This record gives sequence, structure tokens and C-alpha cells, in this order.
Amino acid sequence: MNKHVIALPVVILVLAGGVFFYFAQGDTAQLPPGADTGREPTFTSPRSETIPTINIAEVKPWKSDEKPIAAKGLTVARFAEGLAHPRSLLRLPNGDILVAETNSPPRPKDGIVQRIMNYLMDKAGAGVPSANRITLLRDADGDGRAETKTVFLTGLNSPYGMALVGDTLYVANTDALIAFPYKAGDLKISAPGRKILNLPAQAPNMHWTRSLTASPEGLLYVGVGSNSNIGENGLESEANRDSVLEVNPRTGDYRIYASGLRNPVGLAFEPKSGMLWGVVNERDMLGGDLVPDYLTRVEFGGFYGWPWNYWGGYEDRRVQPQRPEVREYTKRPDYALGNHVAPLGLTFADKVTLGAPYGDGAFVGLHGSWNRKPAAGYKVVFVGFADGAAGKAKPIDVLTGFLDDKGAAHGRPVDVTADAKGALLVSDDVGGMVWRVTKAN
Repeated sequence: MNKHVIALPVVILVLAGGVFFYFAQGDTAQLPPGADTGREPTFTSPRSETIPTINIAEVKPWKSDEKPIAAKGLTVARFAEGLAHPRSLLRLPNGDILVAETNSPPRPKDGIVQRIMNYLMDKAGAGVPSANRITLLRDADGDGRAETKTVFLTGLNSPYGMALVGDTLYVANTDALIAFPYKAGDLKISAPGRKILNLPAQAPNMHWTRSLTASPEGLLYVGVGSNSNIGENGLESEANRDSVLEVNPRTGDYRIYASGLRNPVGLAFEPKSGMLWGVVNERDMLGGDLVPDYLTRVEFGGFYGWPWNYWGGYEDRRVQPQRPEVREYTKRPDYALGNHVAPLGLTFADKVTLGAPYGDGAFVGLHGSWNRKPAAGYKVVFVGFADGAAGKAKPIDVLTGFLDDKGAAHGRPVDVTADAKGALLVSDDVGGMVWRVTKAN
């Protein structure tokens, strides 16, 4: 298949103090954060950027008396802290919480583009080496804070997704799906893992996270993001990527369940319809107001457009050669979450008891933008549902305040899940925290 090429010129200034990267600013966003959300988002004309707008929130760690801002009627407190870049969460049947302390694999250091990406990662607080472990958090006394924090599983390779089926814990490393024996109440797994399936991780492995969820029948669903923005590394490097894979863990057999999803991260089954849903990070460098990241049903055999189309059929003319014939088969996403908000976490409200208006719908962790002015995301939102589908209302802010009034980031929300008492847990990778949101007294 033909390769797709996109230019990314960068101006480098060599000064007395060393080499500095200068990023020309692209178009200034016309829409405020959040205006481009819902089932009928507002679209602007695409503005192809040869140099991306860079607006990285520098890290300013939380002070001991600081915390995010919970919505009216809710309150937030620290469930666990001192974690090493915590990302995905999994609640076990006994109420224990597993958290993947993880980051990208070691990144290449050669080449201008890679040096730029490394600079951006470092500035955003994502440049720390991966701890490559899963930690267990236990709140045995029920006071809303994990007094037990212990290393549960090590020897992993940029782990992300986790799923428990019966007495087997499945972990999605960046390069493989691994199975481990699990016994309720154990504080550690020492047994070696069993490889179920290799996952694509060839360089540059642009989207390294591998999300994971299990169906009620015990099938596994793995989200694998693209290896590029719009296919510029060649579509041969995208095999089994930009997809959700359906895996039979007993045999290791798999198939592409849905495709054309640039970076599907959070995956979860909607409790009323039984449908698989996901949140997807869309493409960059079409301006601050394109393209909306989204929440959508992930349908078997569905094609969602990447790289040729976005939002159900808008052509991305940067991708050559064009394939106009696929527009007829491109599914439109269900719900726009905003441009460049970077949704990562997804959980449904059936096990969360925060009261009205959070009774039927989905909580989504928006990690936050790096290439938009003004910044967007950096919060947790709630999307209301009706009859198993996303409703027409705009998202409700549940947890904000991750950015201060000067634009610095105290933290960045990632995953969301319910604890055993119905509180909402939120991992914060830059802050090294897991936050706990409950109804206010």
C-alpha cells in the first residue's frame, strides 16, 4: 500500500546556551474550550499546519493542601499518592484497586522530530522512565484512603490495560497480551505470565498504550492506536493498529473488531445495551478547532475513517492518495468531547453513586491538550445517556482545577473507575495521585 507523507519543518535556533526549539504558532483557536462538544459539534474550516501550535502546560506539583475542584454537591480527597506516573485503574471483586504505574517505552533519541517529541514529553511531565509495574491499593478500614500500597506485579513492558476474567488477570503490555493467575486477597503475583498474543509495537510506536476490557462472555478487547498522525510512517506500519482487536484468551485467536480509530484508549461496555464503547484521540495539525476527540459505540466491522476521513466523512486532503470510496462506509462517532482534549479514561455510571445528575451516563478523563490555544481538557466530565446512547446535553464538568490560573498543570487526569462504595476514582499521572470523588455531606 502507498505511503503517506506529511512535512513537519522545524526552526532550530542555536544560541550560546545550546540548542533551543522554536515552534511557530498556528492559528489561534476561535472556539472556547468545550464549545465543540456533543452530538452535533461545531466545525471550522481545516487549516493544515506545517508546524504545530505548541501550548504545553508546564508541571507545577500539587502542594500538600491542594486538590482539584469538584462540582457542586461533590467533594474530592486523596485516595493514594506518591505513585510513579499512575495511569489505568482496575477494581477487583474484593474492592482492591490495581493501578498501572507506567509510561512509554524508551524513546529513540536520534532525529529532529524525535528530539522535539522528547522535549514535549519532558515538558508535559511524561518524560519519566516507566516503572513497569502494577501496584495494589487497599482501603481495609473503609475511611476512603488506601493505607496499603504494595507492588503487585513487576517485570512488565509499559503495561496499560488490565482485565480480570475468573481467576486470570490479563495485562496489556505495549507489545503483548499476558495472562497471570490471580487469587482473591493476594498482595502480590509472583508466578510468571503466559503470553496470549503479540501486539504491534514497532518503532516509533507512536501510541504505546494498549487499553483492555473484557466482555461478559470472557472475550477480550484491546485498543491499539496508530503509529502516526495520518499514516506518514507508511500504512505497512499500521497493521493491526488504529483498531480494536477482539481476542479469545483461551486460544489466542483474534480478529479486527473495528478499525479507523486513530487512538482508542478507554474501552467499556455500556450496562443497559451491552454495547462496547470507547474514547478516541483524533488527528492533529488541522488547527486548534479540529478534529474533535470523541466517545462512540465501537461496532463490529465498523470503520471510523482514519486516516482518510474524520467525523463520519470529512476528507483529510493531506492524505494521499485519497480514497473517496471509503466515505460511504465510514461511521460517524456518537459524541464529540472537544478538540485535542485527549480522552483516556472511560467508565459507566452504573457502579458510581454520586447522585443526580450522574445516574445514567459515562465518566471520561480528559488528559488535556498540548497543541491548542487556549488549552482544552485537563478535567473529568460526565456525558449523560438515554436508552443506552449518549444524549444531546453538553458534558458536565465533574473535576476541574488541574490547571492553575497561570496555565501550569498540577496534574493531568487519566483513568476513571468506581470503588467498592460507589465513589469515583481518578488517576492523575503527573500528580502521582489517585483522587476519590464522593457526594458532599
